[in-house]
Amino acid sequence: MSKKNEGNLFCGIKDPHNIEVLKKQIHCHLLTFQGRDPEFVRSRDVYQALAYTLRDLLIENWIKTQRINYTKKKKRVYYLSLEFLIGRTLGNTLINLGLYEEVDAALKSLGYDLDEIREVEEDAALGNGGLGRLAACFMDSMATLGLPAYGYGIRYEFGIFYQMLLNGHQVESPDDWLRYGTPWEFQRPHHMFPVHFYGQVKHYEDKAGNKKVEWIDTEEVMAMACDYLIPGYRNEHVNNMRLWTAKASRNLDLSYFNRGDYISAVQGKVKSETLSKVLYPSDDIREGQELRLRQQYFFVAATLQDIFRRYKKKNESFDQFSDKIAIQLNDTHPAIAIPELMRIFVDIEGLEWEKAWDICIDTFGFTNHTLMPEALETWSVDTLGRVLPRHLEIIYNINHRFLLEVQKRFPGNLDMQKKLSLIEEGHVRKVRMAPLAIIGSHSINGVAELHSTLLRTRIFKDYYEMLPERFNNKTNGITQRRWLLKSNTDLAGLITDTIGDAWVTNLDHLRELEPYSEDSKFQKKWARAKKNRKTKLAKFIRRECGVTVDPDSMFDVHVKRIHEYKRQLLNILHVIHFYHWIVNNPGKRVVPRTVIFGGKAAPSYFKAKLIIRLINSVADVVNNDSRADGILKVVFIPNYGVSLAESIIPAADLSEQISTAGTEASGTGNMKFALNGALTIGTLDGANIEIREEVGEENIFIFGMTAEEVEKERKTPSRSPKDIYTSNDEVRRTIHSIRNGFFCNGDKGEFRPLADGLMDPHDPYLLLRDFEDYVRCQKEVSRAYRDEKSWWRKSILNVARIGKFSTDRTIREYAEDIWGIKV
Repeated sequence: MSKKNEGNLFCGIKDPHNIEVLKKQIHCHLLTFQGRDPEFVRSRDVYQALAYTLRDLLIENWIKTQRINYTKKKKRVYYLSLEFLIGRTLGNTLINLGLYEEVDAALKSLGYDLDEIREVEEDAALGNGGLGRLAACFMDSMATLGLPAYGYGIRYEFGIFYQMLLNGHQVESPDDWLRYGTPWEFQRPHHMFPVHFYGQVKHYEDKAGNKKVEWIDTEEVMAMACDYLIPGYRNEHVNNMRLWTAKASRNLDLSYFNRGDYISAVQGKVKSETLSKVLYPSDDIREGQELRLRQQYFFVAATLQDIFRRYKKKNESFDQFSDKIAIQLNDTHPAIAIPELMRIFVDIEGLEWEKAWDICIDTFGFTNHTLMPEALETWSVDTLGRVLPRHLEIIYNINHRFLLEVQKRFPGNLDMQKKLSLIEEGHVRKVRMAPLAIIGSHSINGVAELHSTLLRTRIFKDYYEMLPERFNNKTNGITQRRWLLKSNTDLAGLITDTIGDAWVTNLDHLRELEPYSEDSKFQKKWARAKKNRKTKLAKFIRRECGVTVDPDSMFDVHVKRIHEYKRQLLNILHVIHFYHWIVNNPGKRVVPRTVIFGGKAAPSYFKAKLIIRLINSVADVVNNDSRADGILKVVFIPNYGVSLAESIIPAADLSEQISTAGTEASGTGNMKFALNGALTIGTLDGANIEIREEVGEENIFIFGMTAEEVEKERKTPSRSPKDIYTSNDEVRRTIHSIRNGFFCNGDKGEFRPLADGLMDPHDPYLLLRDFEDYVRCQKEVSRAYRDEKSWWRKSILNVARIGKFSTDRTIREYAEDIWGIKV
């Protein structure tokens, strides 16, 4: 190793000296940092020592990155998200640092297996699904593209719950991902900020006669920064994700303690630190709703104080604030940042309202992630006014000034003013947070072409009419470094051996695979890579679920959050239909299937949890019926998360993306499956439309109504569920077997809510309306799977043409179109 590279392990050169340095660092951390005898250590000790070794390398480059950002006076991006679904960090860090092989060799020399060590790490499940996983992918791409970016959120002590199955029912337990601590974290007690709640607002005039406002008599909670370092891919650029943890401003009330009231002595500490305990407390009770609001303000208030601290290091006025700072709101959860920024500017820094508002709009961008009305967040005026009284005043002022603009634009149109008001009038008056984010941001983007179109034409039609120049689309993506290079080494290795590794940082290079799609030798290698992943998953299913599945069967996979609009129920209806066909047609040639489900239902979401129970009940019947043996197996893999996805997705043959058209904003699971060579069966919803455009309609299986047809069907039904039930024997048999207790030992009541929902003429998700075409499409899938050469050609072309859906592309568009940063 040259002197230039001495002490710099980022060079990735595999030589004995480099490996010896790694071994010494691991040994040193075991001995001096962890206080462990290297002769008597467990896998967890080695994992932590390795993580600390890598963290040493990360912090050195993080400091370099920060110095460059300050020296070059770069504009910084602040990405605010209530969720960051990080998963495990070790493998991704090794790949991005270019040290995977060196560490593997070092551990083998020490007598340890890297794969075994990686399994020790807990998933950081600080998110619920696509929103949080997208945020994590964005952080990877921002670092890889060299952007000066920060992710801000909450360091939840307990992430999304740990899911267990008990007699087929979902049972939740705390996800204690920090039980052993985490070696990836830098706690920053020197970055501790006060956050205030409740109290009252004092209006007064100063000695010069200027009107002043002060928020007084508040409760105070401290927010402490915890940093997690995010390396770019082999570029020595390291960003950080700063997550806030709540600390009491006073840990112990001695007056209570000395009176023997020990519970009251720590009650304030417990209440304060509840803020960062749990991701998404249940909001079906008032206390849960209030806690969610406090969580959102907690991380927003701390973040803005941190942003101001950093900005004021080099700036004396706010004239360049929006030239140096871009804040992106990841959905409506951080929207309270808009009145908070105005409060800081007007109440604390003394700016005039008009100037502060102009800076505010230029600073914020807002990404909407949903088409579901219930997900468009609102807060009751009473709750917001009690928890954040000054912010409610500011929102009223924002609303008043905006409605004056509306009046100018639409004179005399009181209906338009009512539609565009931030305050929803009714029995309970509410503040609408999505419109607040729209009014306070210079950019409002959807996350797929269809989604953005529906925002403009349906969801926010009136706001689009008022502010058309602010609306745009930024189709979601995924990071290929985690979702192919890391999670599917068999396929990634084959691709790199064939076309080189340029695809790792420019996914468009996968197009170079197209000429190989007809090559029989290459197809066999491709099929072998898929078979390897299926065999691994089959072993996992046998070990964890007790079900033996055949790797030669089609792996039909449906893994995502359990929700009615995602239509896991439609999938299990097809499974029941297929099972009946098998029983009634013994000996007929059929393509064997293993249908794999996974996903979590919100703890208070009764119907979603009942769907999980139905899936497991159907699995119990099917898997124990000898007539279906070797033809159909059904598996529900519990506790689906990022690490499980990295095992399941590479093994999939068929990707289920079957939401009701017009309900899924984008989806990113569809992209991950296609990147790993699975073919999609889906509706024309979310990003499925753009995937079809890219891969070719002959390489994807589309069924069901379009979003326009769904809208029309809801208004004027062409066929009712009763009509379909009456006219179709297969539909009738399928629903009857659910209703009559066939899958629950004769209990006719257990699944009746699902059967009744299917027959409801006002079913918002139109399951029976799409069921017949779904069955037709599944038959088409089976015919296609029989033709191996054609199937592998389709699989290869899906991967070759998926290059658009990289978060590297998405982030470039955000940077150049929204944040004003040239990449």
